[in-house]
Amino acid sequence: MKITKSLFYFLSISILVSCSSIKETQKDDGKIDFTFLQLNDVYEIAPIQGGEFGGMARVATVHKDLLKENKNTMLFMAGDFLNPSLLGTIKVDGERVRGKQMVEVMNAMHFDLVAFGNHEFDISQKDLQKRLNESAFSWISANVKLKTREGSIPFYKEINGIKKDVHETFIKEFTDKDGTKIKIGFISVCIPSNPKEYVEYSNMFVKARASYAFLKDKVDVVFGFTHVKLANDKRIAKLIPELPLIMGGHEHTNSNNFIGNVQISKADANAKTVYIHRISYDKKTKKTVVASELKEINAIIKEDEKVGQIVTKWQNILNTKIKDVISNPSEIIYKTEIPLDGRDTPIRSTQTNLGQIITSAMSFVYDDKVDAALVNGGSIRIDDQLVGNITPVDVFRVLPYGGAVLRVEIKGRLLKRVLDYGQLAAGTGAYLHRHNVKLKGKNWFISQKPLDIDKTYTVAFSDYLLKGFDIPFLSPTNKEVYSIYTPKEKELAVDIRKAVVAYLKSI
Repeated sequence: MKITKSLFYFLSISILVSCSSIKETQKDDGKIDFTFLQLNDVYEIAPIQGGEFGGMARVATVHKDLLKENKNTMLFMAGDFLNPSLLGTIKVDGERVRGKQMVEVMNAMHFDLVAFGNHEFDISQKDLQKRLNESAFSWISANVKLKTREGSIPFYKEINGIKKDVHETFIKEFTDKDGTKIKIGFISVCIPSNPKEYVEYSNMFVKARASYAFLKDKVDVVFGFTHVKLANDKRIAKLIPELPLIMGGHEHTNSNNFIGNVQISKADANAKTVYIHRISYDKKTKKTVVASELKEINAIIKEDEKVGQIVTKWQNILNTKIKDVISNPSEIIYKTEIPLDGRDTPIRSTQTNLGQIITSAMSFVYDDKVDAALVNGGSIRIDDQLVGNITPVDVFRVLPYGGAVLRVEIKGRLLKRVLDYGQLAAGTGAYLHRHNVKLKGKNWFISQKPLDIDKTYTVAFSDYLLKGFDIPFLSPTNKEVYSIYTPKEKELAVDIRKAVVAYLKSI
Protein backbone atom coordinates (compact mmCIF):
# COMPACT_ATOMS: atom_id res chain seq x y z
CA MET A 1 0.00 0.00 0.00
CA LYS A 2 2.85 2.39 0.82
CA ILE A 3 4.47 1.53 -2.49
CA THR A 4 1.24 2.42 -4.30
CA LYS A 5 0.93 5.77 -2.47
CA SER A 6 4.57 6.60 -3.12
CA LEU A 7 4.16 5.77 -6.79
CA PHE A 8 0.98 7.87 -6.99
CA TYR A 9 2.75 10.80 -5.29
CA PHE A 10 5.71 10.51 -7.66
CA LEU A 11 3.46 10.39 -10.72
CA SER A 12 1.44 13.39 -9.51
CA ILE A 13 4.56 15.47 -9.00
CA SER A 14 5.85 14.40 -12.44
CA ILE A 15 2.58 15.39 -14.14
CA LEU A 16 2.53 18.76 -12.36
CA VAL A 17 6.13 19.49 -13.32
CA SER A 18 5.42 18.40 -16.89
CA CYS A 19 2.30 20.62 -17.15
CA SER A 20 4.21 23.52 -15.65
CA SER A 21 6.94 22.99 -18.22
CA ILE A 22 4.42 22.91 -21.10
CA LYS A 23 2.74 26.09 -19.84
CA GLU A 24 6.14 27.76 -19.57
CA THR A 25 7.05 26.87 -23.17
CA GLN A 26 3.61 27.98 -24.41
CA LYS A 27 3.55 31.23 -22.47
CA ASP A 28 2.39 34.18 -24.54
CA ASP A 29 5.63 35.88 -25.61
CA GLY A 30 3.85 38.86 -27.22
CA LYS A 31 5.30 38.03 -30.63
CA ILE A 32 3.40 36.57 -33.58
CA ASP A 33 4.19 35.60 -37.15
CA PHE A 34 1.75 35.61 -40.07
CA THR A 35 1.94 35.44 -43.86
CA PHE A 36 0.32 37.28 -46.77
CA LEU A 37 0.19 35.77 -50.27
CA GLN A 38 -0.47 38.60 -52.74
CA LEU A 39 -1.71 38.48 -56.34
CA ASN A 40 -2.90 41.34 -58.52
CA ASP A 41 -4.22 41.88 -62.05
CA VAL A 42 -5.02 38.28 -62.96
CA TYR A 43 -7.06 37.77 -66.13
CA GLU A 44 -6.15 34.19 -67.06
CA ILE A 45 -6.91 31.17 -64.91
CA ALA A 46 -4.68 28.86 -67.01
CA PRO A 47 -0.90 29.09 -67.47
CA ILE A 48 0.34 31.53 -70.12
CA GLN A 49 3.31 31.76 -72.48
CA GLY A 50 3.03 28.18 -73.64
CA GLY A 51 2.32 26.93 -70.13
CA GLU A 52 5.60 28.27 -68.82
CA PHE A 53 4.27 30.84 -66.35
CA GLY A 54 1.22 31.54 -64.22
CA GLY A 55 -1.76 29.30 -63.62
CA MET A 56 -4.11 29.55 -60.64
CA ALA A 57 -3.80 25.83 -59.88
CA ARG A 58 -0.08 26.37 -59.28
CA VAL A 59 -0.79 29.34 -57.02
CA ALA A 60 -3.18 27.11 -55.06
CA THR A 61 -0.29 24.74 -54.36
CA VAL A 62 1.88 27.60 -53.10
CA HIS A 63 -0.99 28.72 -50.86
CA LYS A 64 -1.40 25.26 -49.34
CA ASP A 65 2.33 25.01 -48.69
CA LEU A 66 2.28 28.37 -46.89
CA LEU A 67 -0.67 27.25 -44.75
CA LYS A 68 1.33 24.19 -43.70
CA GLU A 69 4.20 26.49 -42.78
CA ASN A 70 1.93 28.88 -40.84
CA LYS A 71 -1.82 28.50 -40.37
CA ASN A 72 -2.00 32.29 -40.01
CA THR A 73 -1.78 32.85 -43.76
CA MET A 74 -4.06 35.04 -45.90
CA LEU A 75 -4.57 35.01 -49.68
CA PHE A 76 -5.19 38.38 -51.41
CA MET A 77 -6.15 39.69 -54.84
CA ALA A 78 -5.33 43.39 -55.22
CA GLY A 79 -7.94 44.11 -57.90
CA ASP A 80 -8.57 43.44 -61.62
CA PHE A 81 -9.69 39.85 -62.05
CA LEU A 82 -13.27 39.83 -63.39
CA ASN A 83 -12.31 41.35 -66.75
CA PRO A 84 -10.94 41.26 -69.42
CA SER A 85 -10.43 37.77 -70.82
CA LEU A 86 -11.55 35.97 -73.95
CA LEU A 87 -13.30 33.42 -71.74
CA GLY A 88 -15.32 36.21 -70.15
CA THR A 89 -16.84 37.09 -73.53
CA ILE A 90 -18.17 33.57 -74.13
CA LYS A 91 -21.86 32.74 -73.61
CA VAL A 92 -22.81 29.81 -71.37
CA ASP A 93 -26.51 29.03 -70.90
CA GLY A 94 -27.36 32.22 -72.74
CA GLU A 95 -25.27 34.53 -70.53
CA ARG A 96 -21.77 35.97 -70.94
CA VAL A 97 -19.31 34.45 -68.47
CA ARG A 98 -18.09 37.90 -67.31
CA GLY A 99 -15.69 36.68 -64.63
CA LYS A 100 -17.76 33.74 -63.35
CA GLN A 101 -14.85 31.42 -64.12
CA MET A 102 -12.50 33.50 -61.99
CA VAL A 103 -14.82 33.58 -58.97
CA GLU A 104 -15.30 29.81 -59.12
CA VAL A 105 -11.55 29.26 -59.20
CA MET A 106 -10.90 31.79 -56.43
CA ASN A 107 -13.56 30.22 -54.22
CA ALA A 108 -11.82 26.86 -54.61
CA MET A 109 -8.50 28.49 -53.71
CA HIS A 110 -10.02 29.98 -50.53
CA PHE A 111 -9.12 33.62 -51.11
CA ASP A 112 -9.50 35.68 -47.97
CA LEU A 113 -9.81 39.25 -49.23
CA VAL A 114 -10.05 41.05 -52.57
CA ALA A 115 -9.93 44.70 -53.55
CA PHE A 116 -11.95 46.30 -56.32
CA GLY A 117 -9.90 47.12 -59.40
CA ASN A 118 -10.98 49.47 -62.17
CA HIS A 119 -11.67 46.52 -64.51
CA GLU A 120 -14.25 45.07 -62.13
CA PHE A 121 -16.46 47.87 -63.44
CA ASP A 122 -16.03 46.88 -67.10
CA ILE A 123 -18.96 44.53 -66.64
CA SER A 124 -22.55 45.60 -66.05
CA GLN A 125 -24.00 46.24 -62.60
CA LYS A 126 -26.14 43.13 -63.04
CA ASP A 127 -23.13 40.92 -63.83
CA LEU A 128 -21.01 42.44 -61.07
CA GLN A 129 -23.80 41.76 -58.57
CA LYS A 130 -23.88 38.12 -59.65
CA ARG A 131 -20.13 37.80 -59.13
CA LEU A 132 -20.39 39.42 -55.70
CA ASN A 133 -23.17 37.03 -54.72
CA GLU A 134 -21.21 34.01 -55.95
CA SER A 135 -17.99 34.92 -54.13
CA ALA A 136 -17.11 33.11 -50.91
CA PHE A 137 -14.36 35.63 -50.11
CA SER A 138 -14.59 39.12 -48.61
CA TRP A 139 -14.39 42.34 -50.62
CA ILE A 140 -13.16 45.74 -49.42
CA SER A 141 -13.14 49.33 -50.69
CA ALA A 142 -13.40 52.71 -49.04
CA ASN A 143 -13.90 54.90 -52.08
CA VAL A 144 -16.26 53.03 -54.44
CA LYS A 145 -19.98 52.91 -53.81
CA LEU A 146 -23.06 51.71 -55.68
CA LYS A 147 -25.23 54.49 -57.12
CA THR A 148 -28.97 54.00 -56.63
CA ARG A 149 -31.99 56.25 -57.11
CA GLU A 150 -32.04 56.89 -53.38
CA GLY A 151 -28.35 57.71 -53.23
CA SER A 152 -25.00 55.95 -52.94
CA ILE A 153 -24.76 52.81 -50.82
CA PRO A 154 -22.05 50.20 -50.23
CA PHE A 155 -21.74 47.38 -52.73
CA TYR A 156 -23.10 44.21 -51.19
CA LYS A 157 -23.53 40.46 -51.48
CA GLU A 158 -27.05 39.07 -51.51
CA ILE A 159 -27.42 35.45 -50.47
CA ASN A 160 -30.82 33.88 -49.81
CA GLY A 161 -32.37 37.32 -49.76
CA ILE A 162 -29.97 38.60 -47.09
CA LYS A 163 -27.72 41.53 -48.02
CA LYS A 164 -24.23 41.84 -46.58
CA ASP A 165 -22.42 45.10 -47.22
CA VAL A 166 -18.89 45.40 -48.57
CA HIS A 167 -17.08 47.33 -45.83
CA GLU A 168 -14.64 50.19 -46.15
CA THR A 169 -12.18 48.40 -43.86
CA PHE A 170 -11.46 44.81 -42.85
CA ILE A 171 -10.22 43.28 -39.59
CA LYS A 172 -8.62 39.87 -39.12
CA GLU A 173 -7.64 38.20 -35.85
CA PHE A 174 -4.75 35.77 -35.47
CA THR A 175 -3.65 33.56 -32.56
CA ASP A 176 -0.43 31.57 -32.53
CA LYS A 177 0.55 28.38 -30.68
CA ASP A 178 1.72 30.15 -27.53
CA GLY A 179 -1.50 32.13 -27.27
CA THR A 180 -0.36 35.48 -28.66
CA LYS A 181 -3.37 37.25 -30.17
CA ILE A 182 -3.38 40.08 -32.67
CA LYS A 183 -5.87 42.14 -34.63
CA ILE A 184 -4.78 43.44 -38.02
CA GLY A 185 -6.68 45.93 -40.16
CA PHE A 186 -6.77 46.68 -43.88
CA ILE A 187 -7.63 49.83 -45.80
CA SER A 188 -8.35 49.84 -49.53
CA VAL A 189 -9.00 52.31 -52.34
CA CYS A 190 -9.46 51.96 -56.12
CA ILE A 191 -8.31 54.26 -58.91
CA PRO A 192 -11.27 56.21 -60.38
CA SER A 193 -10.24 55.52 -63.98
CA ASN A 194 -13.35 53.66 -65.13
CA PRO A 195 -16.39 55.94 -64.81
CA LYS A 196 -19.68 54.08 -64.87
CA GLU A 197 -23.24 55.23 -64.19
CA TYR A 198 -23.63 52.77 -61.32
CA VAL A 199 -20.33 53.60 -59.58
CA GLU A 200 -19.51 56.55 -57.35
CA TYR A 201 -15.84 57.24 -56.66
CA SER A 202 -14.77 59.21 -53.61
CA ASN A 203 -11.37 60.85 -53.23
CA MET A 204 -8.79 58.09 -52.82
CA PHE A 205 -6.54 59.97 -50.44
CA VAL A 206 -9.28 61.37 -48.20
CA LYS A 207 -10.85 57.92 -47.84
CA ALA A 208 -7.51 56.21 -47.20
CA ARG A 209 -6.74 58.59 -44.34
CA ALA A 210 -10.26 58.32 -42.93
CA SER A 211 -10.10 54.52 -43.05
CA TYR A 212 -6.79 54.52 -41.19
CA ALA A 213 -8.13 56.91 -38.56
CA PHE A 214 -11.15 54.64 -38.08
CA LEU A 215 -9.03 51.49 -37.66
CA LYS A 216 -5.87 52.52 -35.86
CA ASP A 217 -7.26 52.31 -32.31
CA LYS A 218 -9.23 49.13 -33.00
CA VAL A 219 -6.31 46.95 -34.15
CA ASP A 220 -2.64 46.36 -33.46
CA VAL A 221 -1.42 47.20 -36.97
CA VAL A 222 -2.94 48.43 -40.25
CA PHE A 223 -1.93 47.42 -43.78
CA GLY A 224 -2.71 49.02 -47.12
CA PHE A 225 -4.40 47.01 -49.88
CA THR A 226 -4.94 49.07 -53.00
CA HIS A 227 -5.56 49.18 -56.73
CA VAL A 228 -4.12 52.52 -57.82
CA LYS A 229 -1.13 53.85 -59.75
CA LEU A 230 2.25 53.51 -58.06
CA ALA A 231 2.45 57.29 -57.80
CA ASN A 232 -0.85 57.23 -55.88
CA ASP A 233 0.44 54.49 -53.58
CA LYS A 234 3.51 56.60 -52.87
CA ARG A 235 1.32 59.54 -51.95
CA ILE A 236 -0.75 57.33 -49.63
CA ALA A 237 2.49 56.14 -48.02
CA LYS A 238 3.46 59.75 -47.34
CA LEU A 239 0.02 60.52 -45.93
CA ILE A 240 0.00 57.43 -43.70
CA PRO A 241 3.64 56.66 -42.77
CA GLU A 242 2.48 54.19 -40.09
CA LEU A 243 1.59 51.56 -42.71
CA PRO A 244 4.27 48.84 -42.75
CA LEU A 245 3.14 47.51 -46.14
CA ILE A 246 0.87 48.43 -49.05
CA MET A 247 -0.07 45.47 -51.26
CA GLY A 248 -0.96 47.07 -54.57
CA GLY A 249 -2.20 46.39 -58.07
CA HIS A 250 -2.89 48.20 -61.36
CA GLU A 251 0.65 48.09 -62.75
CA HIS A 252 1.37 44.77 -64.45
CA THR A 253 5.10 44.54 -63.74
CA ASN A 254 6.48 43.57 -60.34
CA SER A 255 7.93 46.31 -58.18
CA ASN A 256 8.96 46.85 -54.59
CA ASN A 257 9.36 50.43 -53.39
CA PHE A 258 9.89 52.17 -50.07
CA ILE A 259 8.60 55.57 -49.05
CA GLY A 260 10.17 56.09 -45.66
CA ASN A 261 9.35 52.87 -43.79
CA VAL A 262 6.33 52.05 -45.95
CA GLN A 263 6.87 49.15 -48.35
CA ILE A 264 4.80 49.13 -51.58
CA SER A 265 4.73 45.77 -53.37
CA LYS A 266 3.14 44.73 -56.66
CA ALA A 267 3.47 41.35 -58.39
CA ASP A 268 3.44 40.61 -62.13
CA ALA A 269 0.08 40.33 -63.88
CA ASN A 270 -1.51 36.96 -64.63
CA ALA A 271 0.23 35.30 -61.68
CA LYS A 272 3.59 35.13 -63.43
CA THR A 273 4.84 36.02 -59.97
CA VAL A 274 3.27 36.39 -56.54
CA TYR A 275 4.49 38.20 -53.47
CA ILE A 276 4.92 36.26 -50.24
CA HIS A 277 5.14 38.54 -47.21
CA ARG A 278 6.26 36.84 -43.98
CA ILE A 279 5.46 39.26 -41.20
CA SER A 280 6.45 39.38 -37.54
CA TYR A 281 4.78 41.64 -35.01
CA ASP A 282 5.91 42.38 -31.44
CA LYS A 283 3.02 43.53 -29.25
CA LYS A 284 5.39 44.97 -26.64
CA THR A 285 7.43 47.16 -28.98
CA LYS A 286 4.62 47.62 -31.57
CA LYS A 287 7.22 46.84 -34.22
CA THR A 288 6.35 45.14 -37.52
CA VAL A 289 8.98 43.37 -39.59
CA VAL A 290 8.12 42.39 -43.18
CA ALA A 291 10.26 39.89 -45.10
CA SER A 292 9.04 39.74 -48.71
CA GLU A 293 9.76 37.19 -51.41
CA LEU A 294 8.83 37.59 -55.06
CA LYS A 295 8.08 34.04 -56.18
CA GLU A 296 7.91 33.01 -59.83
CA ILE A 297 4.95 30.80 -60.70
CA ASN A 298 6.28 28.39 -63.29
CA ALA A 299 6.01 24.83 -64.57
CA ILE A 300 8.15 23.49 -61.73
CA ILE A 301 5.25 24.04 -59.33
CA LYS A 302 2.76 21.17 -59.31
CA GLU A 303 -0.86 22.10 -59.98
CA ASP A 304 -3.41 21.64 -57.24
CA GLU A 305 -5.72 18.86 -58.43
CA LYS A 306 -9.04 20.38 -57.34
CA VAL A 307 -8.35 23.83 -58.75
CA GLY A 308 -6.80 22.28 -61.86
CA GLN A 309 -10.02 20.41 -62.60
CA ILE A 310 -12.01 23.66 -62.48
CA VAL A 311 -9.52 25.40 -64.78
CA THR A 312 -9.71 22.49 -67.23
CA LYS A 313 -13.50 22.59 -67.18
CA TRP A 314 -13.53 26.25 -68.15
CA GLN A 315 -10.85 25.83 -70.80
CA ASN A 316 -12.94 23.06 -72.38
CA ILE A 317 -15.97 25.37 -72.36
CA LEU A 318 -13.90 28.04 -74.11
CA ASN A 319 -12.69 25.63 -76.77
CA THR A 320 -16.27 24.57 -77.48
CA LYS A 321 -18.08 27.91 -77.24
CA ILE A 322 -15.54 30.00 -79.13
CA LYS A 323 -17.06 28.59 -82.32
CA ASP A 324 -20.17 30.64 -81.57
CA VAL A 325 -18.02 33.79 -81.74
CA ILE A 326 -15.47 32.96 -84.40
CA SER A 327 -16.22 30.85 -87.44
CA ASN A 328 -13.41 28.34 -87.92
CA PRO A 329 -11.47 29.46 -84.80
CA SER A 330 -8.63 26.97 -85.38
CA GLU A 331 -7.94 28.13 -88.95
CA ILE A 332 -4.27 28.94 -89.49
CA ILE A 333 -4.30 32.53 -90.73
CA TYR A 334 -0.59 33.33 -90.36
CA LYS A 335 2.71 31.62 -89.64
CA THR A 336 5.68 33.21 -87.95
CA GLU A 337 9.04 31.97 -86.73
CA ILE A 338 9.68 35.33 -85.10
CA PRO A 339 7.66 35.66 -81.87
CA LEU A 340 5.03 38.41 -81.96
CA ASP A 341 5.56 40.18 -78.67
CA GLY A 342 2.42 40.91 -76.63
CA ARG A 343 4.02 40.63 -73.19
CA ASP A 344 2.86 43.30 -70.79
CA THR A 345 6.15 45.06 -70.10
CA PRO A 346 7.23 45.65 -73.72
CA ILE A 347 3.69 46.21 -75.04
CA ARG A 348 3.30 49.14 -72.63
CA SER A 349 6.75 50.58 -73.24
CA THR A 350 8.01 50.05 -76.80
CA GLN A 351 6.73 49.62 -80.32
CA THR A 352 6.59 45.82 -80.73
CA ASN A 353 6.02 43.77 -83.86
CA LEU A 354 2.58 42.75 -82.57
CA GLY A 355 1.64 46.39 -82.02
CA GLN A 356 2.82 47.12 -85.55
CA ILE A 357 0.61 44.36 -86.98
CA ILE A 358 -2.45 45.62 -85.11
CA THR A 359 -2.01 49.23 -86.26
CA SER A 360 -1.23 48.12 -89.82
CA ALA A 361 -4.50 46.17 -89.77
CA MET A 362 -6.34 49.31 -88.63
CA SER A 363 -5.03 51.12 -91.68
CA PHE A 364 -5.69 48.10 -93.93
CA VAL A 365 -9.45 48.07 -93.24
CA TYR A 366 -9.62 51.65 -94.54
CA ASP A 367 -7.74 50.61 -97.70
CA ASP A 368 -4.64 52.35 -96.29
CA LYS A 369 -6.31 55.69 -97.02
CA VAL A 370 -5.40 57.07 -93.60
CA ASP A 371 -2.32 59.02 -92.61
CA ALA A 372 -1.68 57.00 -89.45
CA ALA A 373 -3.15 54.45 -87.04
CA LEU A 374 -2.92 54.38 -83.22
CA VAL A 375 -3.88 51.90 -80.52
CA ASN A 376 -3.12 51.99 -76.78
CA GLY A 377 -0.95 49.24 -75.34
CA GLY A 378 -3.52 48.62 -72.61
CA SER A 379 -5.92 47.18 -75.20
CA ILE A 380 -3.46 44.35 -75.88
CA ARG A 381 -4.04 41.87 -73.06
CA ILE A 382 -2.50 38.53 -74.00
CA ASP A 383 0.69 39.02 -71.95
CA ASP A 384 2.37 36.42 -74.14
CA GLN A 385 4.35 35.89 -77.33
CA LEU A 386 2.74 34.34 -80.41
CA VAL A 387 4.89 32.08 -82.53
CA GLY A 388 4.29 29.38 -85.14
CA ASN A 389 0.73 28.93 -86.41
CA ILE A 390 -1.54 31.87 -85.58
CA THR A 391 -5.32 31.35 -85.42
CA PRO A 392 -8.32 33.69 -84.93
CA VAL A 393 -8.48 32.54 -81.30
CA ASP A 394 -5.00 33.98 -80.76
CA VAL A 395 -6.15 37.33 -82.14
CA PHE A 396 -9.21 37.37 -79.89
CA ARG A 397 -6.98 36.60 -76.90
CA VAL A 398 -4.75 39.50 -77.86
CA LEU A 399 -7.69 41.93 -78.09
CA PRO A 400 -10.48 40.60 -75.81
CA TYR A 401 -12.16 44.01 -75.60
CA GLY A 402 -12.74 44.20 -79.33
CA GLY A 403 -14.24 47.54 -80.32
CA ALA A 404 -14.43 49.49 -83.54
CA VAL A 405 -11.67 51.14 -85.54
CA LEU A 406 -12.69 54.78 -86.00
CA ARG A 407 -11.57 57.06 -88.83
CA VAL A 408 -10.94 60.49 -87.38
CA GLU A 409 -10.06 63.83 -88.92
CA ILE A 410 -7.84 65.63 -86.43
CA LYS A 411 -5.75 68.78 -86.41
CA GLY A 412 -1.98 68.28 -86.48
CA ARG A 413 -1.52 70.24 -83.27
CA LEU A 414 -3.81 67.86 -81.37
CA LEU A 415 -2.23 64.82 -83.02
CA LYS A 416 1.18 65.98 -81.77
CA ARG A 417 -0.21 66.36 -78.24
CA VAL A 418 -1.64 62.83 -78.45
CA LEU A 419 1.64 61.36 -79.68
CA ASP A 420 3.66 63.23 -77.04
CA TYR A 421 1.30 62.03 -74.31
CA GLY A 422 1.55 58.42 -75.47
CA GLN A 423 5.33 58.58 -75.50
CA LEU A 424 5.49 60.03 -71.99
CA ALA A 425 3.08 57.31 -70.84
CA ALA A 426 5.63 54.55 -71.53
CA GLY A 427 5.22 51.86 -68.90
CA THR A 428 1.44 52.26 -68.75
CA GLY A 429 -1.54 51.18 -70.82
CA ALA A 430 -1.69 54.64 -72.40
CA TYR A 431 1.49 54.01 -74.39
CA LEU A 432 0.65 54.20 -78.11
CA HIS A 433 1.50 51.71 -80.85
CA ARG A 434 1.74 53.44 -84.21
CA HIS A 435 1.46 52.88 -87.95
CA ASN A 436 3.07 55.31 -90.37
CA VAL A 437 4.40 57.38 -87.47
CA LYS A 438 8.04 57.75 -86.46
CA LEU A 439 9.79 59.68 -83.70
CA LYS A 440 13.15 61.08 -84.77
CA GLY A 441 14.85 62.87 -81.94
CA LYS A 442 12.11 65.11 -80.57
CA ASN A 443 10.19 65.40 -83.83
CA TRP A 444 7.28 63.33 -85.13
CA PHE A 445 7.07 62.24 -88.74
CA ILE A 446 3.87 61.15 -90.51
CA SER A 447 4.44 59.20 -93.75
CA GLN A 448 8.11 60.21 -93.52
CA LYS A 449 7.23 63.92 -93.48
CA PRO A 450 7.52 66.20 -90.44
CA LEU A 451 4.21 66.51 -88.60
CA ASP A 452 2.53 69.80 -89.55
CA ILE A 453 0.58 71.19 -86.58
CA ASP A 454 -1.67 73.20 -88.91
CA LYS A 455 -2.56 70.31 -91.21
CA THR A 456 -5.64 68.11 -90.90
CA TYR A 457 -4.76 64.40 -90.66
CA THR A 458 -6.93 61.34 -91.11
CA VAL A 459 -6.10 58.82 -88.37
CA ALA A 460 -7.45 55.35 -87.54
CA PHE A 461 -8.01 55.18 -83.78
CA SER A 462 -9.20 52.34 -81.59
CA ASP A 463 -12.57 53.49 -80.26
CA TYR A 464 -11.35 53.27 -76.67
CA LEU A 465 -8.87 56.09 -77.24
CA LEU A 466 -11.63 58.52 -78.22
CA LYS A 467 -13.34 57.99 -74.85
CA GLY A 468 -10.69 60.09 -73.11
CA PHE A 469 -9.86 57.53 -70.40
CA ASP A 470 -6.16 57.15 -71.23
CA ILE A 471 -5.62 60.52 -72.94
CA PRO A 472 -7.97 62.95 -71.17
CA PHE A 473 -8.01 65.61 -73.89
CA LEU A 474 -8.72 63.17 -76.74
CA SER A 475 -12.50 63.03 -77.06
CA PRO A 476 -15.26 63.97 -79.51
CA THR A 477 -15.77 67.23 -77.61
CA ASN A 478 -12.28 68.51 -78.44
CA LYS A 479 -12.61 71.27 -81.06
CA GLU A 480 -9.57 69.94 -82.92
CA VAL A 481 -11.34 66.63 -83.54
CA TYR A 482 -13.11 67.60 -86.76
CA SER A 483 -15.00 64.41 -87.62
CA ILE A 484 -15.38 60.80 -86.53
CA TYR A 485 -16.48 58.00 -88.83
CA THR A 486 -17.95 54.98 -87.04
CA PRO A 487 -17.98 51.83 -89.22
CA LYS A 488 -21.20 50.03 -90.07
CA GLU A 489 -21.99 46.50 -88.86
CA LYS A 490 -20.88 44.75 -92.06
CA GLU A 491 -17.54 46.56 -92.31
CA LEU A 492 -14.35 44.89 -91.07
CA ALA A 493 -13.52 48.04 -89.13
CA VAL A 494 -16.50 47.42 -86.83
CA ASP A 495 -14.30 45.03 -84.79
CA ILE A 496 -10.55 45.51 -84.44
CA ARG A 497 -10.13 41.73 -84.02
CA LYS A 498 -11.78 41.01 -87.36
CA ALA A 499 -9.57 43.69 -88.86
CA VAL A 500 -6.42 41.93 -87.62
CA VAL A 501 -7.65 38.50 -88.79
CA ALA A 502 -8.36 39.88 -92.28
CA TYR A 503 -5.00 41.66 -92.41
CA LEU A 504 -3.03 38.57 -91.38
CA LYS A 505 -4.81 36.54 -94.04
CA SER A 506 -3.77 39.11 -96.63
CA ILE A 507 -0.03 39.05 -95.99
